[in-house]
Amino acid sequence: MAWVLKMDEVIESGLVHDFDASLSGIGQELGAGAYSMSDVLALPIFKQEDSSLPQENETKHPPFQYVMCAATSPAVKLYDETLTYLNQGQSYEIRMLDNRKAGDIPEINGKLVKSIIRVVFHDRRLQYTEHQQLEGWKWNRPGDRLLDLDIPMSVGVIDIKTNPSQLNAVEFLWDPTKCTSAFIQVHCISTEFTPRKHGGEKGVPFRIQVDTFKQTENGEYTDHLHSASCQIKVFKPKGADRKQKTDREKMEKRTAHEKEKYQPSYDTTVLTECSPWPDTPTTFVNNSPTPAPTFTSAQHNTYSVPDSNSSSPNHQGDGTSQGSGDLHPSATIQETQQWLLKNRFSAYTRLFSNFSGADLLKLTREDLVQICGPADGIRLYNALKSRSVRPRLTIYVCQEPLRSIQLERQDAGSTDSNGAIYVYHAIYLEEMAASEVTRKLALAFNIPLHQINQVYRQGPTGIHILVSDQMVQNFQDESCFLFTTIKAENGEGFHIILK
Repeated sequence: MAWVLKMDEVIESGLVHDFDASLSGIGQELGAGAYSMSDVLALPIFKQEDSSLPQENETKHPPFQYVMCAATSPAVKLYDETLTYLNQGQSYEIRMLDNRKAGDIPEINGKLVKSIIRVVFHDRRLQYTEHQQLEGWKWNRPGDRLLDLDIPMSVGVIDIKTNPSQLNAVEFLWDPTKCTSAFIQVHCISTEFTPRKHGGEKGVPFRIQVDTFKQTENGEYTDHLHSASCQIKVFKPKGADRKQKTDREKMEKRTAHEKEKYQPSYDTTVLTECSPWPDTPTTFVNNSPTPAPTFTSAQHNTYSVPDSNSSSPNHQGDGTSQGSGDLHPSATIQETQQWLLKNRFSAYTRLFSNFSGADLLKLTREDLVQICGPADGIRLYNALKSRSVRPRLTIYVCQEPLRSIQLERQDAGSTDSNGAIYVYHAIYLEEMAASEVTRKLALAFNIPLHQINQVYRQGPTGIHILVSDQMVQNFQDESCFLFTTIKAENGEGFHIILK
């Protein structure tokens, strides 16, 4: 038994010795370098995977950089976009810098590029109604532009162009290899596009955007290269300086901990990369040329359509004009577009291009005023609600028959002692003038207007009194008249006598 125990001890001690030796062997074979990640990543499988990952030096490098010489606001949160205050009409330099590395975009070496600088709305809601907003500004400031280029101050800009239909943009050519600076002047202020309520409203922010293009094979500058923009607010002269000073004083009063949440103010504003503006030439190159003519024709229709339809309100009372019609909730998008065109809202067809009748009818008066501006917004709201112009005066007129026409007696209508029914026509006067009475009588009774010489009113003892503007103004509302016609003395035309 003792011999068996001894053998067990020998075997156990041998196993322990062998295990220790095996562990020491592992340590000697692997050594300290066994855990080096560089050796592990050097294996072929990891090299193959690593080659598919983007390298640090392959990050996107913008070909150009635009720097505006205006200080940024210190009252901007750390991770928000910078905000720069500008004075209305003051010249600010934008440096156009070539930021290409060696070998980048070699096709523009020794050639000019075109840049379009524009001032646009930062607010998405105002971007949708940009055309209407700018048209309203143009109406209030005839002959002015929102954005100008200070040509005497600018350096290196060539072939400067301003489109009369684009008051917010200027374009020019420049050589990226040469020193180029464009001095811009913004003439609109931020509060001009704020609904005025009680005064002291907060102005809307704008954006200064630069889009750059290279020349294509056909010689046009439509191949997009780079776009960048920054957020601005425009104040009346000296107002930007006061606002910058106010923001700086507010920041000085904050604690050190609070200041850490805000960006420092920089002497210059670097425009950050962005998507090209939708109205840039690339839009018209990539798409068919139909969008541009459609938009242009809509503008022309705005001024041409009212002439042909200007008399339509005058027919509302006659019951003969049903062409304009009401917009029904079941109207399709195409029917809604036709309704807008027919009711002289062609300038907004593109804005409401995806609206059905139900969509348009859901908009409130405030929505339409905000989208279309006060004038067209109220007009569109009244058209949607079928609100016709209330006439200033209503009279009822019946042509006295030469012979009594016997009609079946009805419950409604006026009758004489012989049972003859006189049918009256309602005449709605938008103007309190004798000429309006003459014209409406001609329309109501299908009488050629040029054949009516005079309109008289039969007075006491059968005398004929000439109907004048003053007499019309003294007509009682809803007065009733019988009228007859007599031949004129010269035999040409006739006179109308109201009884």
